[in-house]
Amino acid sequence: MTDCSFCLPQKINDGPLLTSYSLPKLKEQIQFECPVLPIVSLGTPADLIEDMGPLVLPPLYHEAMTAEVKSSLLERIRHCFPYYWESDQRKSLETDLLVVEMPRFEWPAPATGKVVCFSVDTAVEEHGPHLPLATDTIQSYAVLDQLKRRFPDIMLAPPVDYGHLTWGLPFGLSIDITPGLLVQYVAGYTDAIMKWLQPAGIYVVDVHGSIVHREAIQEGLRISSCDNYRFRWLHEPLIQFAGERGDQHAGGVETALIELISPDLVDATLFPNGINRIKAGQMSMDEAIELSADLPAFVSRVEASLQEKHPLNGIVGDIENYEYLDAQEMMQRMWNVASDDLKTLLNEDAYE
Repeated sequence: MTDCSFCLPQKINDGPLLTSYSLPKLKEQIQFECPVLPIVSLGTPADLIEDMGPLVLPPLYHEAMTAEVKSSLLERIRHCFPYYWESDQRKSLETDLLVVEMPRFEWPAPATGKVVCFSVDTAVEEHGPHLPLATDTIQSYAVLDQLKRRFPDIMLAPPVDYGHLTWGLPFGLSIDITPGLLVQYVAGYTDAIMKWLQPAGIYVVDVHGSIVHREAIQEGLRISSCDNYRFRWLHEPLIQFAGERGDQHAGGVETALIELISPDLVDATLFPNGINRIKAGQMSMDEAIELSADLPAFVSRVEASLQEKHPLNGIVGDIENYEYLDAQEMMQRMWNVASDDLKTLLNEDAYE
């Protein structure tokens, strides 16, 4: 059984995938390279997407969008990227973002499993100075890859790489497509997967912590044509290690998990030897929560910090939490809840 072709970062700060880069490295790179936003058909080979430019954003899919949804998504992406803007003080990328729209093409559907799995994460979201933007998606597919080994009847489809976020926007190089747009795009993508692959069920996961993001995913699934699905926030069993320790975004928990998945995805020039320097630029979860209700104030706080000795670096959490974590145990917890979900969705006793 062949899974659908799609792109995931393999090494930090390397290659054409924009989501492979960390916040500071992408700030440097984007000064010299024009980002490309592909619009493609489901089944488009990954190498064709990667060859579209030196910095390639995750694709949007023709089959998942009406003309109105496509227009709204493009408008929103330009509003956020590379810097979210509310006034002339922040530059939008109106002329510098190259949208490459390939003609619609019906790629042959690969052999399909009983259940098709994919993630809906915020792949274009800064994750501090030492982790790639696609940190959430990478974690989701690490779990899905392991599930595929246990459950050969499943198939992995390309991720939905855009979602709702707040904390990344003040730092830049992050894209929020708003909850309403996310509902429509998830519903459209799910319908497209059902039509193309015709599975018996769909399993959707995410790592991103926003409650609003998760609710939008579930609403999109609810209004889709699929009546046999399950959704799982994979960090749910990690709350005692993350949220309860004030370590929510790009701190110790996510660093440990990404390092376990592949050390090549962590910037070795900064971590672990530079952990104290990283800590000096992190924001507390309490402050981020307080500022979340006033995004202009959040932006002002981040921009004012650029004049400080240790500017805010995009981490909302506690990087030192890394020292007290067992990454393998955390990954196992995510895998266990996902495994239970799939056994229910497959409705088979053979996996007991």
